[in-house]
Amino acid sequence: MEELGIQELEKKARKVREDIIEEVYRAKSGHPGGSLSIADILTVLYFKEMNIQPENPNWEDRDRLVLSKGHCSPALYSCLANRGFFPVEDLKTFRNINSYLQGHPDKNKVPGVDMTTGSLGQGLSSANGMAIAGKMNHRAYRVYCILGDGEIEEGQIWEAAMAANKYKLDNLCVIVDNNNLQIDGTIEEVMSSYPIDEKFRSFGFEVINIDGHDIDEIIKAFEVAKNVKGKPTCILAKTIKGKGIAFMENQAGWHGKAPNDEQYEEAMQGLKEN
Repeated sequence: MEELGIQELEKKARKVREDIIEEVYRAKSGHPGGSLSIADILTVLYFKEMNIQPENPNWEDRDRLVLSKGHCSPALYSCLANRGFFPVEDLKTFRNINSYLQGHPDKNKVPGVDMTTGSLGQGLSSANGMAIAGKMNHRAYRVYCILGDGEIEEGQIWEAAMAANKYKLDNLCVIVDNNNLQIDGTIEEVMSSYPIDEKFRSFGFEVINIDGHDIDEIIKAFEVAKNVKGKPTCILAKTIKGKGIAFMENQAGWHGKAPNDEQYEEAMQGLKEN
């Protein structure tokens, strides 16, 4: 694949955001807020960082990604489609009853999806299993797991974090999408997990704090993570829920709501002007 620079990756991320709005608008349902907040991170993963083969989705030596916050599938589907795993045109069928692109990703139906997710809190356990298997089978692939900052209120996350440390999973990179909002409000209001960086550090992770919308910082963080040995890495990405759509930014109400006709036009126009 052609090596993309920062400006090209920013253009890709803008296209991902356009796709997210298009998918949710056409379906009249979905989760735009958290999808928009991880658009930059997923863009770097799929268009620069991950070693994958779209023409061979089940290649044994591919890097794996577990989108533990599976309700943010619109962002994942856009990256997979634009990377060549399936036709971009199919994004228009998002959440249709007969579509393979349902609200939560299904690894048995969607090319390029490495784990079926949607039940929050379970993704890190799955990623651990993939990472352990890679070590046992002497494979060089890496495993990436994207968690929501609301999701890490689930106890299973911390059980999995202990296991990742115990088995010295230096082929595992956790990314926490820290947009500070979940469906019911701010993280502090619901069940604060702060300080997130200190918690993961206390569980034996190498922790990297970044601006989750700065492409250069994201690239450098993944480079640092690849060179960490003997323990897993957590990239704590400070993000903005609804990033890129002015009226959606930092609004918990856009966690799981589709734009109407007027809002759709405003959102798409805003993305084109940026």
